[in-house]
Amino acid sequence: MADRLEELPLFPLNTVVFPYAHMQVHVFESRYREMIRHCLQHDQGFGICLIRQGEEVGGSAEPYMVGTAVRIVKVQTHDDGKMDVEVQGQRRFRIRKLDESKPYLVGHVEPLVEMEIEETSRAVNLVDEIRDSLMRYLQFFFQQSDVRVASIRLPDDATALSFVVANLLQCENRQKQHLLETTSTVERMEEMLPLLEEQIEIEGIDDVRPVVEKVSTLEAQDWIGSN
Repeated sequence: MADRLEELPLFPLNTVVFPYAHMQVHVFESRYREMIRHCLQHDQGFGICLIRQGEEVGGSAEPYMVGTAVRIVKVQTHDDGKMDVEVQGQRRFRIRKLDESKPYLVGHVEPLVEMEIEETSRAVNLVDEIRDSLMRYLQFFFQQSDVRVASIRLPDDATALSFVVANLLQCENRQKQHLLETTSTVERMEEMLPLLEEQIEIEGIDDVRPVVEKVSTLEAQDWIGSN
């Protein structure tokens, strides 16, 4: 197994990041500034894991064993050395071994593989329901934000669609961590659909007008940032 493991710098945070999600990370601790410099020098990303025990700032933090590898999109370094780092989630991983020999954690990780989706009527109907509910929610959101787009393009891939929904849900981090660790797209969607419908009901979303005007087609997975 060791020959197949990848060494990945780790950034434990009090948040869950899903594949495709964009996120801004403010980096001020010297150990994580060193980590970002290392990643830039070697043209690699790093892993973000939800903290299981410990603190986000100072001291040590025990991460959950499943996280998301992110690529660095942009780095702004301030005069005092602090950094604002824009990242995008790429792929999930499972930590098999932790290395604490550096100022920051390094994980020896392997990919977390998603199960193939069987084209059953159950799966097809579920994807359609998720897609319809998500479209209603996004249309409502943009109308409330007074942002107009010609159309919203949702991912064709069901797994990618499920991660867009998971990132949008307003629920506790432990529940999001469970969704991140789930390797069945159908099971993930079955758990998320009632949560998404509850969120729609709380927002008081009924029928919404199609979103029109101004901005052209918007890719949902590129817009939705990490909550």
